[in-house]
Amino acid sequence: MSVERDGLRGREASSDASRPLTVSALNAYAKKVLESRVPPLWVIGEITDWKIHSNGHCYFTLPDKRSLLRCVMFAREAERLPALPSKGMQIRAYGFLTLYEQQGSYQLQVQTLEAESEGGLWKIRFEKVRKKLEAEGLLEHARKQPLPRFPMTVGVVTSPVGAALQDILNVISRRAPWTRVVFAPAKVQGEGAALDIRRAMRKLYKHGGIDVMIVGRGGGSAEDLWAFNEEILARAIAACPIPVVSAVGHETDVTIADLVADLRAATPSVAAETVVPDRAALDREFAVIRNRMANATGRRLRTAKSRIDGLKRDMIYEVRAAVKRRQDRLARVAGKLEALSPLSALARGYAVALDENGKVLRCVDDFETNDAFTLRVTDGRIRSRVVDVEPEPQDE
Repeated sequence: MSVERDGLRGREASSDASRPLTVSALNAYAKKVLESRVPPLWVIGEITDWKIHSNGHCYFTLPDKRSLLRCVMFAREAERLPALPSKGMQIRAYGFLTLYEQQGSYQLQVQTLEAESEGGLWKIRFEKVRKKLEAEGLLEHARKQPLPRFPMTVGVVTSPVGAALQDILNVISRRAPWTRVVFAPAKVQGEGAALDIRRAMRKLYKHGGIDVMIVGRGGGSAEDLWAFNEEILARAIAACPIPVVSAVGHETDVTIADLVADLRAATPSVAAETVVPDRAALDREFAVIRNRMANATGRRLRTAKSRIDGLKRDMIYEVRAAVKRRQDRLARVAGKLEALSPLSALARGYAVALDENGKVLRCVDDFETNDAFTLRVTDGRIRSRVVDVEPEPQDE
């Protein structure tokens, strides 16, 4: 017989209402009434216990001053929790009332569970990952790479269908149109997103020639952005040989990827503005550099000219001094030669006898009677002939 026919409908009870029911039938009826009459609802309370069965189902109790409510969260819903709640945590649970027929107790079958504290369970999981990476030194500023000032190629990892990619491309084309962009599409939300982002990053740095990499996405809920809080992605960013700029969500959104990356940008557009220089600013900087180079060149030229002029003066002085020393030396040599020259003797009133061949006749033995010879005097030559030769008498 059905429970309805047995008169368990209040005012519609028939004479059959007096017929007894089995406990199982009553519990089944009560479960049906609870599930059909009470809509899904939110309940708040403080967890007094939390137990996980070997099958993955979670059981806990929410009491208040007067009553308590037993709750169950099946494994498929519990697997989606970012972190497990703990005893004493204030939570709010969303689900529907049902009855556990075997024990005849009603309970809340929880589909969604959130912590009442700021950030909820996502914040708890975030802090757990952050503290672990911080203890390993992956958040230290000293290990982060500087960004190149003038990158020629920028790698981008994000969704191919989101607005983030277009924002990045628009900013780069406006600020630095000469920059090459290499895009690696990736899933940025949901199950497997962190692994897909890591795969895209590896593809980029193995591609080669990438100067800096932007990894990010647009805004969303904490759950939407959670891929960028995964430990596996944080380690991939920390190990990346290319400088990484994290650009996730909006300015108020901070992820583990932001903390580990070489630089955090508030949005994808800000990331693009950060990694490439502004063309107008470059023009101004180049103008300043040109002026500095012109001034420096002018100063160096003036210094070089002054140095050359000084060297020229020194050279002229040295040449003149060398010439003067050479002239003095030649004068001294000439004086010595003049003193030894026969002509100098002629100038003092002497004459030199020469034979027909110009040989100097030095003694009487060089002369013979009637020989012709030339007598060289200071202002000419005198043709002569030997009349007589008289040797100088020898002293006894």
